[in-house]
Amino acid sequence: MLRLNELKLPLDHAPADLDAAICQRLGIAPEELVRYAIARRGNDARKRSAIRLVYAVDVVLRDEAAVMARHAGDPQVRPTPDTTYRFVAPAIASYSGPRPVVIGAGPCGLLAALILAQMGLKPIIIERGKAVRERTRDTWGLWRRSVLDPESNVQFGEGGAGTFSDGKLYSRIKDPRHLGRKVLTEFVKAGAPAEILTEAHPHIGTFRLVTMVMSMRETIEQLGGEYRFGTRVEDFDIATAPDGTRAMRGLNLSTGEYLPAQQVIMAVGHSARDTFHVLHDRGVHIEAKPFAIGVRIEHPQSLIDQARYGPSAGNRLLGPAAYALTHPCSNGRTVYSFCMCPGGRVVAATSEEGRVVTNGMSQYSRAEFNANSGIVVDISPERDYPGGPLAGIAYQRHWESLAYVAGGSTYQAPGQKLGDFLAGRASQQLGAVIPSYQPGVHLTDLAQCLPDFVVDAIREALPAFGRQIPGYDHPDVVMTGVESRTSSPVRITRGADLQSLNTRGLYPAGEGAGYAGGILSAAVDGIRVAEALALQLVQA
Repeated sequence: MLRLNELKLPLDHAPADLDAAICQRLGIAPEELVRYAIARRGNDARKRSAIRLVYAVDVVLRDEAAVMARHAGDPQVRPTPDTTYRFVAPAIASYSGPRPVVIGAGPCGLLAALILAQMGLKPIIIERGKAVRERTRDTWGLWRRSVLDPESNVQFGEGGAGTFSDGKLYSRIKDPRHLGRKVLTEFVKAGAPAEILTEAHPHIGTFRLVTMVMSMRETIEQLGGEYRFGTRVEDFDIATAPDGTRAMRGLNLSTGEYLPAQQVIMAVGHSARDTFHVLHDRGVHIEAKPFAIGVRIEHPQSLIDQARYGPSAGNRLLGPAAYALTHPCSNGRTVYSFCMCPGGRVVAATSEEGRVVTNGMSQYSRAEFNANSGIVVDISPERDYPGGPLAGIAYQRHWESLAYVAGGSTYQAPGQKLGDFLAGRASQQLGAVIPSYQPGVHLTDLAQCLPDFVVDAIREALPAFGRQIPGYDHPDVVMTGVESRTSSPVRITRGADLQSLNTRGLYPAGEGAGYAGGILSAAVDGIRVAEALALQLVQA
């Protein structure tokens, strides 16, 4: 089978046109094409008046060798890659040691637990939050009634932070073993739409993620895995040998139980601040890492569609338009769009009392009136929070607390119209754009809860973005703050064997450990860490 890439057809092409295009591109007669399957479909919208669909197709031909020989120098014609997932270790039915433990049931922990279960290792999954249905009710409690449950919210609970997001399933990570394909295949088995296997920029949306996560839990449990919800790891029992080497021995849980655990995957997500403190106190090697801070911005989705797709705006094959923007600023900072959610809403995403955090979310349909995105500024430990490994946590908390006060101390988000933000004055009333954030927006001056250099950088970037997307800097556009959980402020450093640099048996993983960003990359990292753990057990 051959993979033919970069096959471009008009947006409104007929189904038969794809057959003809394959034959023309390969220089074959129609009868030489046995069959084909679409491997990926995207679009090229650089020319709004002539948007084209871009396909990668896997083709079966009567004489593949002859066609390959004719296209030997063509980088777009290659053998179809083998994306079959192969376990690094066979089923380990004879293993009788302590069961591996996965801390956290987000995308990273979920795929790590699944892989371990599929290899016969019967993992124990520790999740401080609740099962996803109960967690969803608690999350809506904050959005609708301003009632926060610090242990069950957007950040904590089954499914992780990605459950209440746009559900993007694409990444720029290097993936030579096609582990991302394994993730998407398991998602489809659990109820995700099959199109995520072929769309260039697949997404799921919150409601579908909820049912998918429940299905995958059932699979893990059927394979012998065990979930413990509402259970927080309060301490790590780490043994130190006479030669100074350190190794995991067990976990002290919030239930009062001591759990023997010699192999622990840390997949706690980027907001497990108390856990980071405990790890640091226990001497686990942690370092501060860069992240970004800024605001959420909302535009009418129709404005973004028109700017990106022109006369093709609203075409069902294109769906709601997205964007990615970057601007290098005169103060040495970079402003960029982050986690853009077409047809979505801005949501309350705090996990701590007395703080306000914003994030974006979409359903599968992406049918809400507004588009939203983070507009954030890069920050780094060296310049902005040089106080040690955990200084980034304190930095986040400082601005989130100011946002809570600026929003009226009720979990409403501080908000401001773009025109007022550029002019340096507090907003008094809304204009044409109605913010979607729940439990509500308190109009004020966002400069109260952002670093000065962030305010300056965003003020410089917004007119530049308006030159790229007409109307982007319209004065009635609404911004809310703060967007502070763009990624983990720490990295729990690990070695080539994916174990902690100084603590054997501890496997830092995913976004919270500083090794992923988003659902797909976190899930892929979960697979890699689970494989590393299994290989250690096999070789022991």
